[in-house]
Amino acid sequence: MQWILPVGTQVVTLIEIRAKNKDILFPAGAVGIIVKSPTDSSHAYRVRFPDGYEANLRRNQLALRKHYQSSTALGTSKSPEHQMYDYVIYRCVVGSRAYGLEQEESAIDRRGIYLPPAMLHWSLFGVPEQLESPETQETYWELQKFLILALKANPNVLECLYTPLVEYANELAQELLDMRSIFLSKLVYQTYNGYVLSQFRKLEQDLRNRGAIRWKHAMHLIRLLISGITVLKEGLVPTYVDQYRDQLLAIRRGEVSWEDINRWRLGLHKEFDSAYSETRLPDQPEYDRANVFLLKARGSMI
Repeated sequence: MQWILPVGTQVVTLIEIRAKNKDILFPAGAVGIIVKSPTDSSHAYRVRFPDGYEANLRRNQLALRKHYQSSTALGTSKSPEHQMYDYVIYRCVVGSRAYGLEQEESAIDRRGIYLPPAMLHWSLFGVPEQLESPETQETYWELQKFLILALKANPNVLECLYTPLVEYANELAQELLDMRSIFLSKLVYQTYNGYVLSQFRKLEQDLRNRGAIRWKHAMHLIRLLISGITVLKEGLVPTYVDQYRDQLLAIRRGEVSWEDINRWRLGLHKEFDSAYSETRLPDQPEYDRANVFLLKARGSMI
């Protein structure tokens, strides 16, 4: 999943905003606020300017105001975010291609970790918690943020640690992969269940309000429940869906009724409950080992 800037975020335009007759309404550098966020990175944000005018802008046409101000105040045209891509230590492929659910038009979703030098951490710039490139379908988390999300059993991050489609891993990243089991705990049950429940409520609202749902999203929610059950039973995060592939793709194509999808979901919730009561995973992940690794990684960048 791509991380989406939420409604209410203040942004700065990186392009001129023009009227239909090509007159400039706002210069590059104008400040606005996001009033509508897209459901994915392939669509535009709706941005409102101080006079009430609204325009549709894609992610590469705007910057977070706080990041824009930082780079401007320090007299550089190279933003902190741009610099951070030089320090990626891990890059992998997740999403439909890792699950075996891709279609011809499916994008290649890359995720990973970056570890900036200590001097950048200590500088006036600081470092952003994550980098996004909607054009290339890439998201990278700063190492500390990545570890915190993994300790909370964030599904996206755990799948990064278990995907077989690893494109690059330096020595530190390989060490992290070798110790990835420290992040698996009973928190998977709460995190996965909570996300699926909240997202299914939204799908039900879409069905009531619009008479349609996002079938691809429904497919991935079912897949997430299957994944969570496997984590609790086997102590690993599965990616390729294998035996469920045909059923899941049928959901994606809209060939399965909402009633049947919901029936499958409820059955998986029961199986999840049973797996939780029997799992051998610890109550909590190994915070101390994660912290020791972070300190070592930070020290290597001084």
